[in-house]
Amino acid sequence: MSNEYAVEMRDITKKFGGLIAADSVSFKVKPGEIHALCGENGAGKSTLMNVLTGKFLASSYSGEILLNGNKVKINSPKDAKKEKITIVHQELELIPDLSIAENIFLGNQPTTATGVNWKKMNAEAQDILEKFSLNLNVKTKIKYLTVGQQQLVEIAKAIYLGGNVLILDEPSAPLTGREIDFLLATLEKLKKTGISIIYITHRLEEVFKLSDRVSVMRDGKMIDTFSTKEINVEELVAAMIGRKMENMYPDMDTEVGDVTLEISNYSVPHPLYDTNIVEDASMKFRAGEVVGISGLLGAGRTELMSAVIGAYKMKGNGTVKLNGKEVKFNSPAAAIKAGIGYVTEDRKMTGLILNQSIRFNVSMASLSRIIEHGVLSPSKEKVIVNELKDGLHIKTENIENPVSSLSGGNQQKVVLAKWLATKPGVLILDEPTRGVDVGARFEIYMIIKELAAQGNTIIIISSDLPEIIGISNRVYVMYEGKVHGELLKDELGEDSIMRYATGIA
Repeated sequence: MSNEYAVEMRDITKKFGGLIAADSVSFKVKPGEIHALCGENGAGKSTLMNVLTGKFLASSYSGEILLNGNKVKINSPKDAKKEKITIVHQELELIPDLSIAENIFLGNQPTTATGVNWKKMNAEAQDILEKFSLNLNVKTKIKYLTVGQQQLVEIAKAIYLGGNVLILDEPSAPLTGREIDFLLATLEKLKKTGISIIYITHRLEEVFKLSDRVSVMRDGKMIDTFSTKEINVEELVAAMIGRKMENMYPDMDTEVGDVTLEISNYSVPHPLYDTNIVEDASMKFRAGEVVGISGLLGAGRTELMSAVIGAYKMKGNGTVKLNGKEVKFNSPAAAIKAGIGYVTEDRKMTGLILNQSIRFNVSMASLSRIIEHGVLSPSKEKVIVNELKDGLHIKTENIENPVSSLSGGNQQKVVLAKWLATKPGVLILDEPTRGVDVGARFEIYMIIKELAAQGNTIIIISSDLPEIIGISNRVYVMYEGKVHGELLKDELGEDSIMRYATGIA
């Protein structure tokens, strides 16, 4: 029996009711290769990986799985772990109230005769973090880390657990340039040890930088597998969406008006230490303008804008003016009422209520628009929600379905729909296309352009440098809590942004 492949999935078919999520899919991964798996949201990538990692009983789908040439039945995540298959999900699976060390060693804590050997566990956890160049205290609770730091901890944990097959679902989504480079270098080292890495991403530049081969899924089917060296971006995108796409970023040239939001000498205290996480930041945003905020993990981008709208743990100090009048928002509700919307970076924790319906999630921030004489109007609510569902191409049969039933990219569209329903004059988008496929990204960019053309102010916080360069009129770059530079459109480039983001410029 051949063992040319570390993983071989043959003719996998998985149905949910009448929906075929995976349609006779075959997928092969060689030992010691990085194999990218691409496709639009809903293409079937997650379903295929859930089959491989035991999320579904083997009896619930047809087809077979071979590991190193041997047929196996994987009926649970525990079975997958026994077969040395490890996955880092797009939605992180860390426990917020436990420490970094406790999360890394969960279920594998070193013990003494009297219980957990805390000293040994913390020391080993610190060694793991140091290998990842993570300058964090292992006793810090997960809830106090940024999303990007949590992601690196999750990946460090997966690599520590070991295995022959490592599956990474959008691993770089919350990371910035330096962290991404470090992640890619780490994966290259792992590959040399013979580990097979399945890399799911919407960041196509990483596919070409990292992977040996790339497989493309569309509408539940496996379209093709290519040697990465023998395909270009245009061909890959065409395979993913079934048509050619001429340009990833629309022309963002819009008419810029007066200053709508002005932040002056603004500082934000650190929630744990006697220092500021944002120091003396000043920015101006105008009507009809798309302004990017860039910087590395921990630069203070999210903390600044969260504090401005009253959503951060700590209150900010400084001056904020909205349409020329000084304001101070003590809660997000006050900011919403004033016409500011905020798409948060973590849709699972702060953007959505996963067990509630799509309808509920889309309308919950704009109840004032759908209440008549003190009573919610179901008919008006359904009209607004269905218009946004259709406009954003949210893939669902029914707006009464729970939002948890959607793919990650479609969940992100629901978050965007929620804020578009409020008709904000200022819209802050924190990592707006994280986990969103290439076709949907273009749709979101077109919506951003349309909103700006209507005179709205759009603020984009993004770790994706091509994105922030492609859609911004200008960009503020933060470094260690300070605004370190401002770049106009003709000055934008990955090199120029990174010079400010790393403190060189």
